Amino acid sequence: MAETGTRTVIRVGEAADIPVGQGRCFVLGDETIAVFRQRDGRVFATQNRCPHRAGPLADGIVGGNHVICPLHAHRFDLETGNGSEPGECVRVYETEVVDGQVRLR
Repeated sequence: MAETGTRTVIRVGEAADIPVGQGRCFVLGDETIAVFRQRDGRVFATQNRCPHRAGPLADGIVGGNHVICPLHAHRFDLETGNGSEPGECVRVYETEVVDGQVRLR
């Protein structure tokens, strides 16, 4: 973990360890974070649990800037966190890949 300005940067692992088009779950303290690597190489991170029924989003289908919950097919935008159901939203984290390492802010 490192400080940059007023934001904490947390290294979660190698981008290459996340298969293209899939997600992986990382436990950071009390939180579980889902990190997704899209087919175009971009990396996104959200809370891992779907707000509908706590489905593991890291196991969902990823594509077109969205993840689909594997339990009940609720869809979430990976950039905004907005869900397909009214009022549904997941927390998103700012991500970057530096020297092959995925970092969250």
